[in-house]
Amino acid sequence: MTKFVFVTGGVVSSLGKGIAAASLAAILESRGLKVTLIKLDPYLNVDPGTMSPFQHGEVFVTDDGAETDLDLGHYERFITTRMKKANNFTTGQIYKSVLEKERRGDYLGKTVQVIPHVTNEIQEFVKRGAMSDKPAELDVAIVEIGGTVGDIESLPFLEAVRQMSLKMGPANSAFVHLTYVPWIAAAGELKTKPTQHTVQKLREIGIQPDVLLCRADRPIPDDEREKISLFTNVLPHGVISMWDVDTIYKVPRLLHEQGLDELICMKLQLLTKPADLRRWDMLVAEVEHPQAQVTIAMCGKYTDLSDSYKSLNEALRHAGIHNHAKVAIEYVDAETLTEQTAAQLARFDAILVPGGFGKRGIEGKIVAARYAREHGVPYLGICLGMQVATIEYARHVAGLPGANSTEFEPDTQHPVIALIEEWHDRDGSLQKRSASSDLGGTMRLGAQSSDVKPGTLAWQIYGPVVTERHRHRYEANVHYLERLQQAGLVISALTQREQLTEIVELPKAVHPWFMGVQFHPEFKSTPWGGHPLFSSFIKAALDHRRGAAAEPQALAAVAGAAA
Repeated sequence: MTKFVFVTGGVVSSLGKGIAAASLAAILESRGLKVTLIKLDPYLNVDPGTMSPFQHGEVFVTDDGAETDLDLGHYERFITTRMKKANNFTTGQIYKSVLEKERRGDYLGKTVQVIPHVTNEIQEFVKRGAMSDKPAELDVAIVEIGGTVGDIESLPFLEAVRQMSLKMGPANSAFVHLTYVPWIAAAGELKTKPTQHTVQKLREIGIQPDVLLCRADRPIPDDEREKISLFTNVLPHGVISMWDVDTIYKVPRLLHEQGLDELICMKLQLLTKPADLRRWDMLVAEVEHPQAQVTIAMCGKYTDLSDSYKSLNEALRHAGIHNHAKVAIEYVDAETLTEQTAAQLARFDAILVPGGFGKRGIEGKIVAARYAREHGVPYLGICLGMQVATIEYARHVAGLPGANSTEFEPDTQHPVIALIEEWHDRDGSLQKRSASSDLGGTMRLGAQSSDVKPGTLAWQIYGPVVTERHRHRYEANVHYLERLQQAGLVISALTQREQLTEIVELPKAVHPWFMGVQFHPEFKSTPWGGHPLFSSFIKAALDHRRGAAAEPQALAAVAGAAA
């Protein structure tokens, strides 16, 4: 029987429930257990796909094409189990399912209520998530409940897991509550009262936590932990200090050294081998002792919230680890970039244009792609970043003035990027796809495979086939590819089924490293394996930095010889 650990949060949001849940999963996995994670989001949206990154951070995409919460990215980076659609669900999905059942008459005329109908549905979704990955082999499912205790939105979820724990019995479930212990500078001390109140609120609805993870900016002294234990009815060794660290990859070791995994295994009556965290220790050692540093300019429009590019930031750091380098990421607001201000990009070792939707900041991103191309700066364009590189090349090299995407300019003279159903043939007539097409104007989501052209940079990185995850609607217009290739742009990968453009690049003879990819490679990067595309990109940035440093020395040597 699969055991369950329910992770809740209190006091304030953004304390790091996702990192805490992923770290617990990592420690349990290091003990030889098969673990999965499930995220319950209390908002009414069916999924985060339509939410602004400023509201909710990035949208993480799974292999099976689900648009999910960004915490699933943390899960995949910390454990070996891959996430699926069933590993994340929202209040919107729950109510949608309940109402569909009511319309079908599944409830036999009963009055449909939050208890038991909604709570039963939540339990079914939780069980489905735990069964999505070989349930016979699954030892523990860690269920993270979004929001904080006391939120109206979270109450049905908390009631549902309370009922689940009651049905399963005390040896088959555990509750971990993440809370906040603030440091009050004026008083010069940590305050435990917020933690006392949030646990009191949790106990009011019938849940007694087994573990308290107490977030603070510093370690919590033993006397404060004993005080928390006394007022919350949690055993002293169950009150665990979780202070700020300089890298999230230190958290598993931090929790293990305070006995979290041992406590959970005892509560769930799991007999396991001792935890082996050596690979985490080696990872942290690599992070703390880089041999070089590169600075990457990320030219986007969601620069005010780092969570908007969470997986991308981590993928760059993973690539730095595998190149023994520290990667410093600086956000450049694409709206501030013009031909007159592009010189600010000169100090960076590489330029990256990430994905996004909408017209705002597009011309600035095109400026960034042009600067990288003309000045030999390594460039990586992801999704929209590939499209703006294609638009830039069409305008300034292929002789297609005004080239654009129909997403930004519906009546553009040269729609080099467009919905498939908008593609124009060479004489300008509208070319429509059949109504049965599953691509016309719809989002392309999830993992898809493409064939790679031999002899290209893409072949050097990926080999003959690339399989990556997608999240986009617009495609490179096939009717312009010949013109672009004649002008020197290399189309180095096409989808196996529809022959859609997946990777564009410049030849090595023209540019040291310039590539745009239609997919999102950041979703598959892990600290252990890294990602070959990002590793190659960071290596190119290191080479560019060394070249830039060597140039003044070479000029000085020439001047000295002349003298």
